Amino acid sequence: MSAILELAIFPMDKGESVSNYVADVIRVIDASGLPHVTGPMGTCIEGEVRELTELCARCFETLEPYCERVYATMKIDYRKGRTGGLGGKLESLSGKL
Repeated sequence: MSAILELAIFPMDKGESVSNYVADVIRVIDASGLPHVTGPMGTCIEGEVRELTELCARCFETLEPYCERVYATMKIDYRKGRTGGLGGKLESLSGKL
């Protein structure tokens, strides 16, 4: 695996709390089998670029039938030959602190 994608996606037309919708998206990410870490502002997922973008589309398709407006941000960090990037990045930083 050579890319880490950070995804934040949620409906904008469902009121102040959207955690039920976010939980639906996290279930899709869990089902993908890709390594991921969910934080308070998004989820980082590790995989190949194509499978990550396809997963983002599935996440959108989960919300689209019920939501008139969906907001998403995606960031991708691609590095050839990298594996274990999710844990490796945190370990590297921790070692420097």
